[in-house]
Amino acid sequence: MTAPEQDAPPPLTDVEIWPLLGVRVRSGDLELRAPDDRMLFDLARLAARGVHPPDYMPFLVPWTRGTPVQVARSVMTYQWGLRQRTTPADWAIELAVLHDGVPVGTQGMYAKDFAITRSAETGSWLGLEHHHKGIGTRMRLLILHLLFEGLGAQHATTSAFADNPGSSGVTRKIGYRENGVAYQAREGGPVESRLYVLERADWDARRDDLRLDVQMEGVDALREQLGLAEPTP
Repeated sequence: MTAPEQDAPPPLTDVEIWPLLGVRVRSGDLELRAPDDRMLFDLARLAARGVHPPDYMPFLVPWTRGTPVQVARSVMTYQWGLRQRTTPADWAIELAVLHDGVPVGTQGMYAKDFAITRSAETGSWLGLEHHHKGIGTRMRLLILHLLFEGLGAQHATTSAFADNPGSSGVTRKIGYRENGVAYQAREGGPVESRLYVLERADWDARRDDLRLDVQMEGVDALREQLGLAEPTP
């Protein structure tokens, strides 16, 4: 063996190349993690089985309309496209939600110029078969924990259609405050969206029953990937 071969550094690991892959946010039987391609296929199959009742559309972009194959392909192409939006100036990160190790949906966080604004939007979907089990509230709390405690957010925003009281109920329960309305087009008709904001002080003032025992991994490397300094106290 020659000297140059002896001194060669070890090859880069997947997480060194793409730190988001090493992020884990856990509480009990629930976990958030970045999906690899194998998990994306599982999420696509889940979405193909249904995300919401067929007579209601909770999204501006109706990606859940179509045959099971069309819906599954929409999940794959959208998620692959998100990977280019993981930069300090503009990030759209969607983590898989695992319940007892099984993918049940996604929980996202989206921001532009986060290092300056310290503000991010959240959004999610949950497979229809996993609705009404308390998972939606807990997965939102996990992503907020990552935002506030891990990345140093000062504000978190979200929205819900006026005809989606379930989503608004979760939002108010966590402590968000109403922050206006937006009028948008949904499947060819007008719809009103209720806007909400959660300030850092309101996050810190949560009721005891909304405080989860959360463990996080890989956040320091993610902060480096997103160009962030230490979280703001």
